[in-house]
Amino acid sequence: MALTLVRSFNVDSLLGPGGALQAALPAYEHRPEQLQMGRAVERAFTERSYLLAEAGTGTGKTLAYLVPALLSGRRVVVSTATKTLQDQIFFKDLPLLKEQMGLEFEAAYLKGRGNYLCLQRFNAFSRDPTFGSREEVRHWPQIQTWATRTETGDRAELELPENFSAWPRLSATADTCLGSKCPLYEQCFVTRMRREAEQADLLVVNHHLFFADLSLRGTGRRNEGVLPLYEAVIFDEAHALEDAASGYFGCSVSNHRLEELSRDAVASLPETDSRHPTLRALAARVRTHAEVFFTQAPRVLGLAGAEGGVALKADRMAMLANPLEQVRQGLAALSSFTANEREPELLAISRRGDEMAEELTFLEKAESTDHVYWAEARGRGVFLRASPIDVAKELRSRLYGGVDTVVFTSATLAAEGRFDYFAKRMGLYDDEGVPVAEVRTMAVRSPFDFERQAALYLPTHLPDPAAPGFIEAVAEEILRLCEVSGGRAFVLFTSLRNMDRAFELTKSRLPYQVLKQGERPKQQLLEAFREMPSVLFAAHSFWEGVDVPGEALSLLIIDRLPFASPGDPLVAARIRQIQARGEEAFEQYQLPQATLALRQGFGRLIRTQKDRGAVALLDRRIVTKPYGRAFLESLPPAQRVEDLDALQDWFSSDTN
Repeated sequence: MALTLVRSFNVDSLLGPGGALQAALPAYEHRPEQLQMGRAVERAFTERSYLLAEAGTGTGKTLAYLVPALLSGRRVVVSTATKTLQDQIFFKDLPLLKEQMGLEFEAAYLKGRGNYLCLQRFNAFSRDPTFGSREEVRHWPQIQTWATRTETGDRAELELPENFSAWPRLSATADTCLGSKCPLYEQCFVTRMRREAEQADLLVVNHHLFFADLSLRGTGRRNEGVLPLYEAVIFDEAHALEDAASGYFGCSVSNHRLEELSRDAVASLPETDSRHPTLRALAARVRTHAEVFFTQAPRVLGLAGAEGGVALKADRMAMLANPLEQVRQGLAALSSFTANEREPELLAISRRGDEMAEELTFLEKAESTDHVYWAEARGRGVFLRASPIDVAKELRSRLYGGVDTVVFTSATLAAEGRFDYFAKRMGLYDDEGVPVAEVRTMAVRSPFDFERQAALYLPTHLPDPAAPGFIEAVAEEILRLCEVSGGRAFVLFTSLRNMDRAFELTKSRLPYQVLKQGERPKQQLLEAFREMPSVLFAAHSFWEGVDVPGEALSLLIIDRLPFASPGDPLVAARIRQIQARGEEAFEQYQLPQATLALRQGFGRLIRTQKDRGAVALLDRRIVTKPYGRAFLESLPPAQRVEDLDALQDWFSSDTN
C-alpha cells in the first residue's frame, strides 16, 4: 500500500467552508450535508464501527466517504451497484482528490475476470476459432492484433458488440479459471490486476465482483479470487446489496454451463493425444444428455410463457429424474476420467464436473429450508437456481467477522424514516436482535428544493391496477401527460408485459422519438433520449442508476406501485419465512421494499439544482389505500397536483 497520505488533512479541512474542495473548485458551494456525512464516516473509521448513511440526491456523498476512507490509512474497498458510479468515482472523484486537493494515494479499478482476456483460453480458441455469425468473424483480426499489444487485457479497449458470443471462450470465470496452476499464471492479466490492487489504498469495484469474490472465501479456492485482503468496506448504492448478494451465495446450473464444460473438455487436449478420442466421447455424452434434459425442462417445470422464474417443485423435478440422472452419470464419467491426470486443464474439468453434479443433486432434492429453488428461461438459456432466502446469515458469517468498519450508503435506505428494515435484511442484528457490531445511523436530506423543482401528479380516475382495462387506461393517460410535458419522459413499468402492451398502444400516436428498453444497449438508448424530445418506455434496470440531468427528462411516469410480485419464487419464500416467525410479511417486508423502490424511481427526475419536472404515479392505491400514506411520507416534498389542468399550469408557471 502507498500509505503516503498527508496526515495534516482531516475531513473539515478538505470538505468544510473555505476548505481544499472549495479552493479547488471556485464555483463550488459548500454543502453542510456533505460535511455532516463526512464527519459521520470519519467517526466510523476512527471507532471501527458500522454506519448506515442515507444521503439524498445532490449531497455529494461520494466525496463524503472517499475523503475519510483515504485519510484512514487502511485498505478500503468501495463497492457500487452500477458501472456508471464506478467510473465516476475512479475517473472523476479520485483525480479531483489527488490532483486538485493534494491527497496522495494509490487506487485500483477492478472488474470481474470475465472482462479480461484469458491468455490460456485465447491460445486454445486460436487453434480452432468458431463464431456465431459472419459479422463476428470480422472482429477476429482486430482481437488477434490487440491480444499481442494490450497492457491490460480489458475488453473495454475493443469495440466489440455487447452480445459478442465468442467472448466467453476468450475469457475465464471463477468456474473455468485454472488459478495458480495455469501455465500462463504469471502473464495473466487478472494476476497483474490483483498484484496492482495489493499496492493500492482504495479498491473500486462493483457489487457483483465483491460478492463473487466473497463467495470464494472459505471454499478452498480463495487464491482464485480477485480482491486482495482489505480492512474496511463502503457499499454505495447499498439498497441493491440484497439482490446482488443472493445470486452469489447459492448455486446455478444451466444448459450454457454444461455446454461450456463439454466444449472445454474437448479443447483441453490436442487431437494427436491418445486420450483425446475418449475425452471427446465423454464430453459428447454430457452434451447429449444435457440437451435432452434442458429440452424437456421448460415444459415440465412450467417455464413456457412465464415472466421471471417459477418455483422448482419436487413433483415436477421427479418427472425429470431419468434425464437428470443421465446428466449426472455423464458428469461422473467425465470427472473420473480426468481426475488423476497431471494437466491443470484436465484437473479443472474434473473439479467442474464434480461441482455441477453436486449442485444438480442439491437442486433436485430442494430440501434446504434456508434456500429457495427456482427455474428461469432467458433467451436460449434455461437455468436451475438455488439462493439463500435471507442473505443476513451469509453476510454475518462471511463478511462481518473479517472487517471492523463497514459503511452502507444510498439515497434510499430508510423506510418510513427508519432503518430497521434495511439493517435486518443486511444481518446487522442476529436472531435475538443483538447488533453484530456498533451500528450507527444517519440521514441527510437532499439540498434540492423539491417543493419548487418537482410536482407529484396522483390521478384517481384510472382503474385499480388489478382491474380489466388498467393498462389501456394507462396508455391513454401517457398520451395526455406527454402532450403536457412535450415528451421528454421516462415511462417506468413494474413488469415487461405492461411495458410492451403500453408501448404498442402508444408508439404510433406519440409525436416524439419513442424508445423502448431492450431495443438497443442501455447507454445508446440514453444518448438517443438526450438528443431530441423523446419518450422512453422502460422497466427494472431504468428504475435506478440512470442519470439524465437537464430538460431532456422533465416527466417521470410510473404505472403502478412497485410491489415485488408475490409469484416470484424468491419473494414468495421470503414472505413464507417471515410468516413462519409469526410476523406480518406485508408490514415487515413487502411495504418497506416497495417504498424504497418507489423512492429510487422518483430519484431519476431531479438530478441538479436547476432541474424541474413532474412525477406521475398512475396507481390510485397510493391515495385510496391506508398503506398509501407510507409511500407518500417516504417521497420528497414535491408539490402535489390532482388533475391535468393543474399539471399544465405547473409546467407553464414561472420557474424563478
